[in-house]
Amino acid sequence: MLRFARPALVTTLALAGLLAGCSTVEEDKTANWTPERIYTEARDEAQSGGYEQAVPLFEKLEGRAAGTPLAQQAQLEKAYAQYKSGEKAQAVATLDRFMKLHPSSPAYDYALYLKGITNFNDNLGLFAWLSRQDLSERDQKAAKESYESFYELTQRFPDSRYAPDALQRMTYIINSLAQYEVHVARYYYQRGAYVAAIARAQTALSEYQGVPASQEALKILVKSYDQLGMHDLRDDTQRVLETNFPGTSKDSPLLKSQNPWWKLW
Repeated sequence: MLRFARPALVTTLALAGLLAGCSTVEEDKTANWTPERIYTEARDEAQSGGYEQAVPLFEKLEGRAAGTPLAQQAQLEKAYAQYKSGEKAQAVATLDRFMKLHPSSPAYDYALYLKGITNFNDNLGLFAWLSRQDLSERDQKAAKESYESFYELTQRFPDSRYAPDALQRMTYIINSLAQYEVHVARYYYQRGAYVAAIARAQTALSEYQGVPASQEALKILVKSYDQLGMHDLRDDTQRVLETNFPGTSKDSPLLKSQNPWWKLW
């Protein structure tokens, strides 16, 4: 009797498991929604701060409204929602895809601007405040990519509504990149690596001309040449330093700011 009961029991358990599995499949609440309703719901989520909830709705809208201007709008708003929810890599990927698929879109300038904004981040949060670290002391890959997006925007769309802000941010980035080179040069100088300090200070002067960091770069050169006994180069650099920054002595100490070194706004 037991031998015949076991298959029935196994079948019953398997069926119960199958039914339980089916019951866990999440129902798509948007299945019968129109594209317009999906867009409205996604916008409502985003405007109320629910960016993570808005992203999958915009993704559904892309599929439902494929080939229409609404699908393009969904891509852009999805990128913004990804950016606001901290998914910066995904936001950049979405924007790159948009620009590849829609090179003649009237919103192309906005896509460039949003890509620049996504890579532009001068807020380091709590740990930056604790360490007194500023933008110039971090790796600058994202800053360079941000600059490239803003530069393309200002060159291709000089009359864009986003161009003035992009130009300001470009100025900030250039100063940051120069200060980064000076930060590294100072690091090398303080550890006695004078040749390396000279190389980084020269990079700051040659690649980022006319920026506030130039004064500190020249001071590092003067002090490094002095440490290496290269007195002719030291004196020549000191003359350049005094010409461009009158009153600067070769004996003045190197700076190390305790707060963000420069802020545009």
